Amino acid sequence: MSEFRLGDVIDDHCIKCRRITNHSIVSIVTAKPAKVRCRTCYHDHDFRNGEAPPSKKDLKKAELFKQVLASAVPAAAVPEVITEAEPEASEKPKKAKARGKKA
Repeated sequence: MSEFRLGDVIDDHCIKCRRITNHSIVSIVTAKPAKVRCRTCYHDHDFRNGEAPPSKKDLKKAELFKQVLASAVPAAAVPEVITEAEPEASEKPKKAKARGKKA
């Protein structure tokens, strides 16, 4: 199928039903489905190309693995990254203005 139209029926993974079901195309962006509606539970969601989102358990495992890797690498090997929240050594901190009543 080369061309999608509104209302066409396609298969996609429904996040409410937690399985692949028939969906109707609700919106199209650049000739590809953007939003779909499940024909079983009538839930609207973004088109996922039939792929299930990763489970929360898998996301927690990946985050813990990243933490272990970060602690295993020596601190000297990790380059320092200056963020906007950290002031540079050349900048002077701004003084806070006093907010009180004048006597």
